Amino acid sequence: MALLLPTSTAGSLPKPSWLAEPEKLWSPWKLEGDELIEAKQDALRLTLQEQIHAGIDIVSDGEQTRQHFVTTFIEHLDGVDFENRETVKIRDRYEASVPSVVGAVSRQKPVFVEDAKFLRQQTDQPIKWALPGPMTMVDTLYDGHYKSREKLAWEFATILNQEARELEAAGVDIIQFDEPAFNVFFDEVNDWGIATLERAIEGLKCETAVHICYGYGIKANNDWKKTLGSEWRQYEEAFPKIQQSKIDIVSLECQNSRVPMELIELIRGKKVMVGAIDVATNTIETPEEVAATLRKALQFVDADKLYPSTNCGMTPLSRQVARGKLKALSAGAKIVRDELNS
Repeated sequence: MALLLPTSTAGSLPKPSWLAEPEKLWSPWKLEGDELIEAKQDALRLTLQEQIHAGIDIVSDGEQTRQHFVTTFIEHLDGVDFENRETVKIRDRYEASVPSVVGAVSRQKPVFVEDAKFLRQQTDQPIKWALPGPMTMVDTLYDGHYKSREKLAWEFATILNQEARELEAAGVDIIQFDEPAFNVFFDEVNDWGIATLERAIEGLKCETAVHICYGYGIKANNDWKKTLGSEWRQYEEAFPKIQQSKIDIVSLECQNSRVPMELIELIRGKKVMVGAIDVATNTIETPEEVAATLRKALQFVDADKLYPSTNCGMTPLSRQVARGKLKALSAGAKIVRDELNS
């Protein structure tokens, strides 16, 4: 990409109130049938225009067509029962009622490909599409069939690869896999997590990214962060192996976090989406605060490989706050871009 420091979001953006209850995860749709399809497309158009207006360079659908970044993909698969739910602890942090794996999982038809085609028709800018990663999918289910997290992850990786190849054919420039579970299950990450992720990207010619964050700005995640001490060194566990992987871009959380910036040195050579916007607060960063985070990151990642971004998705925030944060991201990136070009 020719532009220096191209900006993007890590994932979701707030939904308009006429589509779903705002500032809430797993918010149910307010419409159904053809009206819901049209409303989702309207919301996608709207969120695209807000990104463009804010000066975001690599745009996305803002996950307007998804209720949740993991379960909306899973609900389109065979072998998963959404009626027969179980309560599990997600990422060892909070309990949720989740669907059950009751048989062999498979994908009979594309999940997001038509949505991606629609987004591609709306813009000439580079587009990024997010999919859940295999390990995070496993961690958002009750598995009564395979009874092996690793075995189920390999099955999901094959399914994700099918979807990713069709998204690439639909014109997606960057396919991102969301793996917040990589910050929790360190042995599994190194034993099979990164291997299953590489299976998911097999054969892709477009750029690929893995997004590893500390979660949405919800109470359970914020409470967990308070237990992590003065330094958050979770990235240290996975970065050496990710650095050796075929993944092109690593997306991580930096703004207002206690992640030591020097950990980015462990993925030297990769492109890095540096989270310069805190999604766990309604306070809108100043452009200078964003610029300061980017300058710190530039000590450990080459300028042509730095992609300013948000820490995570912004679904739980108000549209007004999210809009302000996008503008701050763009303005902060411009400050540093101008410094580099001067």
